Amino acid sequence: MVIGAAVLLFIASFLGLSGCDSPGNICDSYETANAWDSIGLGLGVYMGGVIGGALVVVARLLPAPRKVAGLELGPAGTVLTLATAWIMLWNLIDANNAGAGLILGFLAALILAAGAIATPLVPALQAALLPAPSPAAPQPYGAQPPGGYGYPGAQQPQQPYGGQPQAGQPFGGGQPQAPQAPAGDFSPFWFAVPVPRPLFGEDGSPTPIAELAPGTWYLAVEQRGATLVAQTQDGRRGVLQDTSGIQRG
Repeated sequence: MVIGAAVLLFIASFLGLSGCDSPGNICDSYETANAWDSIGLGLGVYMGGVIGGALVVVARLLPAPRKVAGLELGPAGTVLTLATAWIMLWNLIDANNAGAGLILGFLAALILAAGAIATPLVPALQAALLPAPSPAAPQPYGAQPPGGYGYPGAQQPQQPYGGQPQAGQPFGGGQPQAPQAPAGDFSPFWFAVPVPRPLFGEDGSPTPIAELAPGTWYLAVEQRGATLVAQTQDGRRGVLQDTSGIQRG
C-alpha cells in the first residue's frame, strides 16, 4: 500500500494543479502548471512524501532498525508522509479550481500516511516483505566437516599409525585416515586450535617441540587428564596443555 501510494503521488506531481473554468477559456500558465514548476512544491512536498514512503519500506526490509542522524528510518518516514498529507490538504482547500495534480496528490498522500501509521499497528502489515533464509541443517556431532576452517580436502591413502607422510606431502595438507580406536573409553579424534598453541614433548620438557597452527587438523591420540597427546601431520607426537576452545572434527 505504501509503495503504490508513493508511486501515485509521484505521478500526480506531473499533473496540472488547476483546471479551466469552462472549455471556452484559455488556461493561463498557472492553470497548466504542475508541481515541478515550483521547487518548494515539487521537491519539498510531493517528493517529501515519496521519500517518506521509501524510508518506511526500507525500514521494513532491514533485519534490524537503522538510524540516520539519530532518527530511526521508519518513524522518520512516517513523519514525512504525515507532513505531506497535511500540506496537500491545505493546498487543496486554498485552491479555487483544483486540478488533477492536487486532488490525486492529496488522495495519494492520505493513503501513504495511513499506510505508514498502520504498518507498526496492524499485525497483517507486519509480515516480512522478503522470505527469511532457511537455516542450515545442523552437522552431527563427531562427523568430519566437509570443508572450511582448514579442513584438508584431499584424502590420503591409509597409512600405519605414527608413520611419516608420503614424500612431497606439504605440512597441513591431506589428512591421513584415523587409526582404529584403542581399548578404553578414549577414541582418537581430529581437532583444530583457534590460536597458535605450543606442543610440548611427552618427556615433560618445558621446550616446545612444535607449534599447532589454526586452520590445520591434528590428531588427538591420547588424553592425560586435562591435556591431550596430539600427533602432527609429519608424525611428531607431543602434549597439548591448553585445550580450551579447540574444534573437534
